[in-house]
Amino acid sequence: MPDIARTLHHRGVTVPTFLYGTAWKEDRTQALTEAALSAGFLGIDTANQRRHYYEAGVGKAVRAVLDQGSLKRGDLFLQTKFTYAAGQDHRLPFDPRADHPFQVRQSLASSLDHLQTSYVDSFILHGPAGMHGFGDADRGVWRTMEQLHKDGVAKLIGVSNVGYDQLAALIEFAEVAPAFVQNRCFARAGWDARIRAVCNSNGVLYQGFSLLTANAAELNRGELHALSRKLGRTLAQIVFRFSLQAGMIPLTGTTSPRHMQEDLAVYDFELHPSEVETIENAAFH
Repeated sequence: MPDIARTLHHRGVTVPTFLYGTAWKEDRTQALTEAALSAGFLGIDTANQRRHYYEAGVGKAVRAVLDQGSLKRGDLFLQTKFTYAAGQDHRLPFDPRADHPFQVRQSLASSLDHLQTSYVDSFILHGPAGMHGFGDADRGVWRTMEQLHKDGVAKLIGVSNVGYDQLAALIEFAEVAPAFVQNRCFARAGWDARIRAVCNSNGVLYQGFSLLTANAAELNRGELHALSRKLGRTLAQIVFRFSLQAGMIPLTGTTSPRHMQEDLAVYDFELHPSEVETIENAAFH
């Protein structure tokens, strides 16, 4: 079986190979985050974007679990994001009149308060300012993130919702290279094959989200249901195991404690290379 550990070491930081995503949980955020931590997840993904995340709820869950004494802060991987004002609603975590570097610092300071911690393990640019290019605003944001990394309050930095040309431009510009790319992962794009190739060539870890919801049609194909029956595993388990064997860090946002347990059971079985190829090409059959 491929030796896929539950954690890996990346640029001096212990990184779980499976993350729990907290988007769209609202008033259930605390309870679901606690459930995920209890199930065995050590990596929690959030954002200082009240429109889609309740970051303070994540912090309350983390504090509750740490207070129980079963985990220490160093056991956890907490990842949050800076989101431009265009991606926010009226509940902004920064002064919209300030320049972008100041907004980044305000956003992270607010995140540290929400998460009740002195540092985050990963700080992500939630997406470049525009659909194309990596412009002046993005460069100013990245330089500030680099400084926060150097200051030790953001152990690793990365980017989300990024296109191929944008990522290439960022890698060329960066003094501190992105540690992560986090993208919505579409089977019809070869599971983000071009971006993953850039990541592999530059020592960047790829985090894939919406692996299930973005690929409902592809995952409903007969050969995948046949594989599920053959292995006695759910379609979700097969997709998450595929993503691990393909070198991704998958995210799950399940609200079911049973599915949390099932998701973490993906370390207990292996896909044959031919089965990996079947899933890799799920959109093209």
